[in-house]
Amino acid sequence: MCGRYTLKTSPDVMMELFQVSSLPDLVPRYNIAPTQNVLVIRAAPDRPPEREAVWMRWGLIPFWAKDLSIGSQLINARSETVSEKPAFRTAFAKRRCLIAADGFYEWQKLSTGRKQPWWIHQPDEAPFAMAGLWETWTERTSDNSTSDADLPDTSRIITSCTILTTEASDDVRQLHDRMPVILPQDAWQVWLGATASPGQLRDCLKPLSAGSLQLKCVSQAVNRPGPESQELLTPVPAPE
Repeated sequence: MCGRYTLKTSPDVMMELFQVSSLPDLVPRYNIAPTQNVLVIRAAPDRPPEREAVWMRWGLIPFWAKDLSIGSQLINARSETVSEKPAFRTAFAKRRCLIAADGFYEWQKLSTGRKQPWWIHQPDEAPFAMAGLWETWTERTSDNSTSDADLPDTSRIITSCTILTTEASDDVRQLHDRMPVILPQDAWQVWLGATASPGQLRDCLKPLSAGSLQLKCVSQAVNRPGPESQELLTPVPAPE
């Protein structure tokens, strides 16, 4: 799965890599957690095939949801069943995206009962794209008890996303049996494209080959979603 990740790469590098003309204001992030705003790249709705980078809430809220709390349960979507699940199938067909990261965390269960975090990244710590889906949801906050049709509609629209997962690669399997789908750069256009076939999309959703990722044992301070500093990535001795 993917429950926490990092994005500390400079905006200039990100703009060149993802081929976007602008980015939202970015600061280095070392402990991105569910329900927070995350950086997402998608096909620009009004000018395809251009891309745009936008903020979205992490944890997909289906358009039919009664409230936004369901999003905290839908931070990940299994790639094997994403085309069938009611919460994801429409977004899978029509609203695919790239979720920018340069590392993610996974936890090793220790005999003491504690969990040891590991930061998982490419050998050069370069940014990458996780396969994602996005959705819009409208929250109605107007007072429905009144019959005054002239009262303003104070609804707000929330755009949210989820990260697709697949079976763990050989690099990650020692910690967990699942990992985020990391899309190779040559698959980005297919994933974002409106005309991709089901077969083309399935071909995108595969684990990385062995040796693509490295693991670094890091501070247990990352076990809580609050801490946010570069020191979280300081290497610590691996448990025996």
